[in-house]
Amino acid sequence: MRADPADNLSLEEMDKLSLLHPYTHLVQHAEHGPLIMTEGAGVRLTDNHGRRYIDAMGGLWCVNVGYGRPEIVEAIAAQATKLPYYHIFASMGTEPAIRLADRVLRLVPENMSKVFFGNSGSDANDTNVKLIWYYNNLLKRPKKKKIIARRRGYHGVTVAAASMTGLPHVHAAFDLPLPGFLHTSAPHHYWEAPAGMSEREFAAQLASDLDVLIRSEGPETVAAFIAEPVMGAGGVVVPPEGYYPLVQEVLRKHDVLFIADEVICGFGRLGTWFGCDYFGIEPDLMTIAKGLTSGYLPMSASVISEPIWDVVRDGSKELGVFGHGYTYSAHPTAAAECYGRHAPLASVNDLVSFPMLSLRRRIALHAAYPESGDGDGRLTTIAARELFALAVMLDAPTDATRVFQLEASANLSALCKRLPALVAAVVDEAASRVPQLVGNGVAAARVLALVAALPFADGAVDASLLGTILEL
Repeated sequence: MRADPADNLSLEEMDKLSLLHPYTHLVQHAEHGPLIMTEGAGVRLTDNHGRRYIDAMGGLWCVNVGYGRPEIVEAIAAQATKLPYYHIFASMGTEPAIRLADRVLRLVPENMSKVFFGNSGSDANDTNVKLIWYYNNLLKRPKKKKIIARRRGYHGVTVAAASMTGLPHVHAAFDLPLPGFLHTSAPHHYWEAPAGMSEREFAAQLASDLDVLIRSEGPETVAAFIAEPVMGAGGVVVPPEGYYPLVQEVLRKHDVLFIADEVICGFGRLGTWFGCDYFGIEPDLMTIAKGLTSGYLPMSASVISEPIWDVVRDGSKELGVFGHGYTYSAHPTAAAECYGRHAPLASVNDLVSFPMLSLRRRIALHAAYPESGDGDGRLTTIAARELFALAVMLDAPTDATRVFQLEASANLSALCKRLPALVAAVVDEAASRVPQLVGNGVAAARVLALVAALPFADGAVDASLLGTILEL
């Protein structure tokens, strides 16, 4: 125990002495210290020195409905006053958990049957792996345990989730991935496809790669395939046209389950409730988090299909208690935040009505900055958030935009007709300035990316924010 008081230290110094930050260069952090946020309202953050920021990234892609929503705070406070915590082990239950599970099942694809709540996307993916192993053991298929993920995919950092993640820095020096976790090709047409290959041809090649991998391992050993509908941390990768129907055909042929990792794509980010809806994916399991609570409290869920539930349920006849769960599974305060009339799951209706992936219909940047890639026209709200976060919050260099997928065309008037009035005015104003922006791809990207990136908080963009957009 240290007796020295820390009252005379700045927050920055106290941080460097006491806190281990995730995903941080620790030597550089020890030298430069943290950037400390103290307040959030709508899309804006304020640091401990009073500087204000537009949080185009929405936290870690999770604050879908904006900061400081009083109705959400009130729902949290009311539940914390009434029943701040109770578990759901051993057939115990709470009203918020029951109502939230019912609400989730009304939103996900119809074949889904049960919801298991956790605390983060990582632990939900670990839960899904355990459920799949449990399922195959109950079916007397003890060898069918391998999980196939994709290079560049991100599924979390707990042991199983990190093994599925296809990013080397998540594995380095952690003795990961574990045996039995495999990786197939990333579905990035611009970076991965041979020159001259069409999207549909590339999609067929990717499906063939997956088929070859399953055959080489032995279909009797491969249990599941996991994919984000649109890859997030691995580069905001929109799959090539026709990809998911072909992949699902391969999986069904070999009796391999499909885990849809909806942690980022879920709850309106692609213009539909889930990426599965947009791409026509029929999942066997789903992983949800982030937008579930809009980041106000930690919560995640594994959602499982009826056939898996039937096997898991009947397993209790043989094994007794289903031996998995977390202290904070279905935490009632987090659950109460989610399902009410003014909760994130209600507010996200505003986001779902915004045709985010219609932005892929060519927005005016490829001619200005062709090196950004994906010149056939694909832009996602995720990419827009990230581009804006770099360009505005971090003052990134021009070539930082190379990691994003941006659209190509000058047809902003058509875009305006499809956008809600909330952002159409911004695009109209930006469109009048396109001739001046064409020579500066980053400047154009900043304006147009923010249009797609804003986590709409109160149904309006205030005048000062509009001014910020147009001065970038």
